[in-house]
Amino acid sequence: MFLFDLLKTAQAAGVLLRAHPLRIMSRLRLLKLLYIADRESLRETRRPITGDHAIAMQHGPVLSETGDLIKEEHVRAAEWGEYFQNVGCDVQVRQDPGTGRLSRYEIEKLQEVVRRFEYQDDWTVAETTHQYPEWERNNPGDSSRPIPFEHILEAVGRKKDIRAIKEEARALAAMDGLLGAK
Repeated sequence: MFLFDLLKTAQAAGVLLRAHPLRIMSRLRLLKLLYIADRESLRETRRPITGDHAIAMQHGPVLSETGDLIKEEHVRAAEWGEYFQNVGCDVQVRQDPGTGRLSRYEIEKLQEVVRRFEYQDDWTVAETTHQYPEWERNNPGDSSRPIPFEHILEAVGRKKDIRAIKEEARALAAMDGLLGAK
C-alpha cells in the first residue's frame, strides 16, 4: 500500500540503535522493534513509519525489504550499508543517517518502543509479536508468508478505515511519483 522509503527506514533504525551506547542491536530485535513501531503508527496515525510490507516468519512478523537490506539481499543493500554494518548477528551504526525524514511523532514512537522493551531479551520481544492477530492468522510454520495490509489494519482496530487508508496511500504514492521521491 505505502511506498517503502529506504532513507526513512534507515533513520528509524538509527533512532532505535542510538538507544544503545555502542549503537548496536541484534538483527532480530531491530526487525521486531521496527515492526512494532510501524504497527503502532498505523493504529495511531493511519500511516506506517517505513512504508515496508510485512511478512510472517517462524519467529513472528518482520518488515520484508528491511529484512532483505539487513541480510544484504536487497538491490539497494549498498545504500543501506553506507549507514549500517553487520557484526555477526548484530547491526551496528557505521554512519548516522540522521532523522530529517522522520516526524517528531515517529521519533517519539520509536524511542517509546525501544524503552518499553529495553529490559526484555530478544526472544521475549519476538514472542510478543507471536500474539499479534495478523501473525497468528498468517502463521507460516517453517516458511514465510506475506501479511496482507488489511489483516494488520483489522488487528489494530482500523477495519472501518481500510478503504480510506488505501486511498490515502495511493494518493501519497502518486504524489511521490510526481515529485520523484524514493
